[in-house]
Amino acid sequence: MIELSGVSKVYRTAHGEVRALDDVTLSIREGEFVALKGHSGSGKSTLLALMGGLALPNEGSVSVAGCDVEKLSSSERARFREDNVGFVFQMFHLLPYLSVLDNVLVAAPASGRSASRETAKQLLSDFGMAARITHRPSQLSAGERQRVAMARALLNRPKLLLADEPTGNLDENNAEAVLDYLTSFHKAGGTIVLATHDERAAERADRIIELSSGKVTSAVATK
Repeated sequence: MIELSGVSKVYRTAHGEVRALDDVTLSIREGEFVALKGHSGSGKSTLLALMGGLALPNEGSVSVAGCDVEKLSSSERARFREDNVGFVFQMFHLLPYLSVLDNVLVAAPASGRSASRETAKQLLSDFGMAARITHRPSQLSAGERQRVAMARALLNRPKLLLADEPTGNLDENNAEAVLDYLTSFHKAGGTIVLATHDERAAERADRIIELSSGKVTSAVATK
């Protein structure tokens, strides 16, 4: 499903270069649930960005679902994400001026918006948000906002779900609910890569990959 070979990513800042990833080679199987662990700055978020085509490597290759991501144009990467990838973030990234329903529909393709609207309503119902579809994000709890973000990520029925600290801003009960949703996606055959500091989240994974200073330091199967 995912193949990274000799991948390095360097960010240039006013204070010099920051090597976020350093010669990473990694394989993730289709249908696998992988947790990325490591201190802040270890490279977890950058790795997710490369897998999702949100960033490109300075060196090496990134293949996802048989597609060489680094060879795609900007528009081709957008289509690749639309067809293959769902994203869930710690900060939710909901648009404050849109309703719950329209926040989910942000992920809808230009064509087939009518069908996407029905899918969005069903997903929101599945997440217990049917009564909140006209609300704005400011009217929701943190747990509700993360459920909306999950619905948005799943709208296009992605093969791959990339989750960056999705439980980081949630209380224990809401965190468990989000992890249950991720587990259900995995059991249905989806592939998940989850960046987390949460031990409860990592315990759900098939494999835990540790990063430090942009390098993979260990990869351990949990099941």
